[in-house]
Amino acid sequence: MSAADRVLGIETSCDDTSVAVLEDGRTLKSHLLASQDLHRLYGGVVPELAARAHLELLPRLVERALDEAGVRPADLTAVAVTRAPGLVGSLVVGVAFAKAYGYALGIPVVGVNHIEAHLHAASLEHGEAAMPAIALVVSGGHTELVEMQAFGRYRWLGSTRDDAVGEAYDKVAKRLGLPFPGGPHVDKLAAQGDPKSFDFPRPMLDRSDFDFSFSGLKTAVALEADRLGEPPFDPARVANLCASFQAAVVDTLAGKTMRAVRHVGARSLTLGGGVACNRALRARLAAECEAASVTLRIPTPRLCADNAAMVALVGAWTLESAPYTVESLEQGLEVVASLEETGLIEARV
Repeated sequence: MSAADRVLGIETSCDDTSVAVLEDGRTLKSHLLASQDLHRLYGGVVPELAARAHLELLPRLVERALDEAGVRPADLTAVAVTRAPGLVGSLVVGVAFAKAYGYALGIPVVGVNHIEAHLHAASLEHGEAAMPAIALVVSGGHTELVEMQAFGRYRWLGSTRDDAVGEAYDKVAKRLGLPFPGGPHVDKLAAQGDPKSFDFPRPMLDRSDFDFSFSGLKTAVALEADRLGEPPFDPARVANLCASFQAAVVDTLAGKTMRAVRHVGARSLTLGGGVACNRALRARLAAECEAASVTLRIPTPRLCADNAAMVALVGAWTLESAPYTVESLEQGLEVVASLEETGLIEARV
């Protein structure tokens, strides 16, 4: 890439519509993110509504992002768009828009894997990771442990066998009568409770592999919640439930992650995804990384969420390492493709 290159990033994998303009593969000229609050009414993301919202928001966000960056469409040299994994309808909207936009301008359109983007989101603020590195991606849809050997070279270590950790947070919050999304509310109440009030399981922590499971923990919390009676619930007991649940989650995530760090002799640890905003998890990993002399890289909350800045970054780096043409995203609508299927990773993600 030349010094004048500008990449337009587009992210529509779930319910956040995001657009960014990245210059020189490093400088973020603009970054917009529109959250779809309408899903709060339903206690979870409604795929059809999310796709329709992306369709309405994207053209306006792209225009505004270009204005804030001080560039014209003709100044762009590429478009990077999330192509997988995610909600099919939402991905189709983003990919179709990107392909049309790139075709109209005669510039390359690069498909970016959503998980790979999270692996590198921290690089926008902290520079490139010291390799080898471990990345923990935790969100409403993902709980992944990945070894990073270099850009484009990854080895999958483990993931959840059932519920993603963010989903477990949302389901626990819903059972306790807390708003959606539940993670921030559980985190806030956990700070007010006693984490030793309930002896919840640390699922699969005693196993030597790097997989996770949160369905049993979620059920254990639900059984205790059944004993709360009818709402309104006792606030102190709800805080204790949140604190005990979160302690089990953090113990499990930190235990498996630090074991992976030792296993590969990692020099750095990267945290990504929405659950990376969790204060208890950040504090625990910070303490353990300091004790192990490992560099911890956590993005600011805006870059932990699904965002176009990280998509633009990976798109720009991809252009640096491989030639792309306007037709490069011909398979972009095959939204079920994974890192394994694209040859980016040695095992499934």
